[in-house]
Amino acid sequence: MEGLLKEFEVPAKNSSEEALRRWRKAVTIVKNKSRRFRMVADLEKRSEKRSTQEKIRVAFTVHKAALRFSDAGRSAKHSADVGKSDKVSPETEAAGFGIEPEELASIVRTHDKSTLDFHGGAEGIARKVAVSLSRGVQSCDIPLREKIYGINKYTEKPSRSFLRFVWEALQDVTLIMLMVCAVVSIGVGIPTEGWPKGVYDGAGILLSVFLVVIVTAISDYNQSLQFIDLDNEKKKIFMKVTRDGTTQKILTYDLVVGDIVHLAIGDIIPADGIFLSGYGLEIDESSLTGESEPVNVYKEKPFLLSGTNVQDGSGKMVVTAVGMRTEWGQLLSTLDEGSDDETPLQVKLNGVATIIGKIGLAFALVTFLVLVVRFLVEKALAHTFTSWSSDDALKLLNYFATAVTIIVVAVPEGLPLAVTLSLAFAMKKLMSERALVRHLSACETMGSANCICSDKTGTLTTNHMIVDKIWISGNTEIKVSDEGEGVRGQTCEASLDILLQTIFLNTKAEVVKDRDGKTSILGQPTESALLELGLLLKGDLDAIQQQYKILREEPFNSVRKKMCVLAALPRGGLRAYCKGASEIVLKMCNRTIDATGKPVDLSSEQVNHVATIINGFASEALRTLCLAYRDLDEGFNDKSIPEEGYTLIAVVGIKDPVRPGVKGAVDSCLAAGITVRMVTGDNINTAKAIARESHILTESGIAIEGSQFREWSPQDMKEKIPDIQVMARSMPMDKYTLVHDSRKMLEQVVAVTGDGTNDAPALREADIGLAMGIAGTEVAKSNADVIILDDNFTTIVNVVKWGRAVYINIQKFVQFQLTVNIVALMINFASACIIGSAPLTAVQLLWVNMIMDTLGALALATEPPNDELLNKPPVGRREGFISKTMWRNIIGQAIYQLTVLAVLTFDGERILRLSGSDASSVLTTFIFNTFVFCQVFNEINSRDIEKINVFRGIFSSWIFIGVMVSTVVFQAIIVEFLGNFASTVPLSGQLWLLSIVIGAITMPVSVILKCIPVKKSNTVTHQHDGYVPLPSGPELA
Repeated sequence: MEGLLKEFEVPAKNSSEEALRRWRKAVTIVKNKSRRFRMVADLEKRSEKRSTQEKIRVAFTVHKAALRFSDAGRSAKHSADVGKSDKVSPETEAAGFGIEPEELASIVRTHDKSTLDFHGGAEGIARKVAVSLSRGVQSCDIPLREKIYGINKYTEKPSRSFLRFVWEALQDVTLIMLMVCAVVSIGVGIPTEGWPKGVYDGAGILLSVFLVVIVTAISDYNQSLQFIDLDNEKKKIFMKVTRDGTTQKILTYDLVVGDIVHLAIGDIIPADGIFLSGYGLEIDESSLTGESEPVNVYKEKPFLLSGTNVQDGSGKMVVTAVGMRTEWGQLLSTLDEGSDDETPLQVKLNGVATIIGKIGLAFALVTFLVLVVRFLVEKALAHTFTSWSSDDALKLLNYFATAVTIIVVAVPEGLPLAVTLSLAFAMKKLMSERALVRHLSACETMGSANCICSDKTGTLTTNHMIVDKIWISGNTEIKVSDEGEGVRGQTCEASLDILLQTIFLNTKAEVVKDRDGKTSILGQPTESALLELGLLLKGDLDAIQQQYKILREEPFNSVRKKMCVLAALPRGGLRAYCKGASEIVLKMCNRTIDATGKPVDLSSEQVNHVATIINGFASEALRTLCLAYRDLDEGFNDKSIPEEGYTLIAVVGIKDPVRPGVKGAVDSCLAAGITVRMVTGDNINTAKAIARESHILTESGIAIEGSQFREWSPQDMKEKIPDIQVMARSMPMDKYTLVHDSRKMLEQVVAVTGDGTNDAPALREADIGLAMGIAGTEVAKSNADVIILDDNFTTIVNVVKWGRAVYINIQKFVQFQLTVNIVALMINFASACIIGSAPLTAVQLLWVNMIMDTLGALALATEPPNDELLNKPPVGRREGFISKTMWRNIIGQAIYQLTVLAVLTFDGERILRLSGSDASSVLTTFIFNTFVFCQVFNEINSRDIEKINVFRGIFSSWIFIGVMVSTVVFQAIIVEFLGNFASTVPLSGQLWLLSIVIGAITMPVSVILKCIPVKKSNTVTHQHDGYVPLPSGPELA
């Protein structure tokens, strides 16, 4: 089978358009195009999107260029329009605002600096939208602002109604043909057989079609609702704003014009706005303009556009336009995303459906021809070839309906759709387990992951940081107590003063009060820990921040690994404050403060002593930072903050404990054949201590720094990467290189975590990019495949478990459906050839199709995962989907069922001792009933492809139980009460029991089959901890 699926192979990420178009062309047998291709990318719309986006970008760039040339002559023209600009509508004026929504929006959209100046700049705009730049918007004004200026939501395509899904289900060509046959059957049947007998056959088909359509539509509609819920979760982005005089975090949807938004590295600009204040703010506008060069934003170039992102620096802006009045909103209104790329399993199962569909079509044609030829031969032998009646027409019509129904059963349209069903179910469950899947393929691919590159802080550790130890003024290390008495008692006033300045001025964390007056610290965990230390030491945050004016700022990022600010001193002069990675900041220092707080030269012996202190803290799993300062003359006017000549103040050790459950989760990964690597920007000794505690680092493993890794040759990479367990002091490009080489050189399926803007390349390169929901920037999240909402490594293991469950559930469903396909095709074909009639009628085959398609997918594709999934090795990148074990089960079950049904078809009346006029009807009903019960019990068998105990965990899967019960109940109704429509007659209790027993025998048959050994390909590589693949198959039963 795998050899026939070459054209149906696509990568999990970044598929080329050529590959996507290739498999679409290869799909030749499709019953319902609108349903089959609903969950695949619309390449035509995607192409239109690119074209439209490019036109908008060109127009936007041309407009900006034109503005630069027209600025000189604009003031005269603007003076003539002053009266127009001042006028506002009565509604806007009554609301207390001094500028119209369209004019306000156009200032930023057109980068109209002269109009902005006319209104008094950012401060003037703030006055006209009635907002205080210090206190922000008042909550009581929000409804009025939304009424005048709009809400921050974009126009979206309305979701499909249930009736739309009913209509799509009706587009199935074979169902349309059956409905036509049914109508013709009724039209011919009433004149020949009378009312109501002449209606039964046709009405039975129409009723079956109606049932198939409704069940299909309900299943598809529920899937769509799940995807809508997940899509809404993806769009939830929180921003920091000033409202009611306090700093708050709110959803971007809740932003209104006038809001004061705080911007930091990695944020996506949530609305159009005007720059108020900030340092080194660089904006990536490539999403709008296509330009890769970042744009500097400052007082003279103050315009910020929605949908762009902060690449560097920090700042504040006042919102001037929201929703559809923004540049981004207008861009989105012209675009249609055309859906995500289809997943590899969806494509592969489209291939399986195409191949089986071709076989089924051939069998259906041959069956129809055999039946027609036999019928014509019989007429010729009876010398009635020239006389035709309506009964003859009905016979031929029934033959055609049977052939069409064989196509319905034979073309497994539900195979690719079962993948979507399973993925939707898994994604919804993962949401409740704190993982948001952004791309369908990630949920599927995660089950094949054999390498996880994880961050340390917040993922393996709790991210709840406190300063545990400090070294200051040349003292021995001091343990920080809850009251801070030890530090204050052993440190002089001058040293404490400079320490508090560094903590309070060089920070992005804030002390905020909620509406109840409760105080809390808002900011990154590391900065919050330092700020908490400053408050513990009785420092006056407000007083220090008011005395010193910040002139320049270089925020922390994963490349610099430090944060610096330049401040003006109250009595004149300038001072630079720096904090960051201990080794980096220490190299910037040539002095230190002594026990009296005075700067003294830093000798080589002292440098070694400080390095020993740093390593001592790190070996205790403490995160180490150095704090330093440098005094400068007032004449200093360099655009960047100095990189050397600092005075070392202190070394702090920050405690960040390993999360509960991480050790067990890492052990589970190792047992599952997954290598876990820690990639962190922290000190190597800290990283090693945490890695050992987490069971990641073993005696034979390699722990290196990024600088060493960068020096390796390609051959070194190939030989040594498998043994890397810890990479410390790494740069974002180190992580990218590790991921790239693991995938390309070692052919590993790699999952990688990331939280910073600079992690975006690695997240895109990995097979599965995992962004942190709490610590992660919006840029990192938008480039990830899965967002770990609680930043917890245990959640990543749950994603792996669900990924494996999706893969194995689809395998179960494929095994079940192919068995039904083979049996239904062969028994109808053989009967047609030998006895001239098919044992299963059109109505009966439609019911079987619903059991194996929609209901089968519901039952098997939605089974929850179990812990034993992590006792198996991951599926290899090149391993075939339909395994040898599956073929063993399919062929074995098909042989048993075909043997039983063939014996009953050809000699059933004698074996069952049936007699009388209804013997034939009883036999066909018994065959139909037996066939259905064979599928019911085989569906239970399919719950586990390898193990004998298929009942384990069955009661935890309520969907499976519900489908089984519903199938049996409906089967009883069809046999006992719908005989006129389904061509059945009521069966005796003995025949019911015998049908169930014959069906149940499939279970011991399954046990025998599972004891037959099947050679497996060994896809697991040697693990760094000595892991050996666990046994699987009958020995684990």
